[in-house]
Amino acid sequence: IVSMAALVTTVLVSLLGRGMMRLVPIMSGIAVGYLCSIALGIHDFSKVIAAPWFGVPDFVFPEFRWEAILFIIAPAIEHFGDIIAISSVAGKDFLKDPGIKSTMLGDGIATMLASFLGGPPNTTYSEVTGAVALTRAFNPGVMTWAAIWAIVLSCVNKLGAFLSSIPVPVMGGIMILLFGAIMVVGLNTLVRAGEDLMEPRNLAVVALIIIFGVGGMTFNIGSFRLGGIGLAAVTGVLLNLVLPRAVHAHKKVKAKPE
Repeated sequence: IVSMAALVTTVLVSLLGRGMMRLVPIMSGIAVGYLCSIALGIHDFSKVIAAPWFGVPDFVFPEFRWEAILFIIAPAIEHFGDIIAISSVAGKDFLKDPGIKSTMLGDGIATMLASFLGGPPNTTYSEVTGAVALTRAFNPGVMTWAAIWAIVLSCVNKLGAFLSSIPVPVMGGIMILLFGAIMVVGLNTLVRAGEDLMEPRNLAVVALIIIFGVGGMTFNIGSFRLGGIGLAAVTGVLLNLVLPRAVHAHKKVKAKPE
């Protein structure tokens, strides 16, 4: 009930919303889902009440782990895919301007800075691309101000406790749409490029990427674990390298005019 209420609200606001409402379908879904969770008695305000109003995030000294070093391959591949996806959504070729080397450099510097401040590594989060596709907010300045406010609000402990109190089904319902949106963006990119997805090689690559990504597939070696989008990205790259290409693979299907 909670997850579907959040999902339906997000979809309806994105389709029927006007003006300011058009920009906040996800917030609307969270609000309705949260109210439903309160009505059903599955919320927990105890952490919000106990949390102080203001505080400084806990900083810890960074440490080296070989699992984290190996895992960097996955977010690097995901970064490349997300830049292609956001280029398709925004209608601009960010691979050329500012260029993948610049975006990857910025991602790396941000991750190093976060680690030295005791935070987790950064990732480009594919679902954010889905949110951009949903709200049509393409101006990079929006993300800049969002980042600044996120830093400022991180010192408001009450807000952090409130966000962590959002029941899992609320975000789960919304994530169905966001992750579905990024998958559609990727498939649309292939179609617009004229790729034949029914060609056996392409079919195998795309099918395994999708099912590995959304089906909960995981790969474990000791304490090292790779799953989700990271595993899907690595799988796609490896399959593209090892699977033999058909003789006619260079022929592309003529894309329909937009």
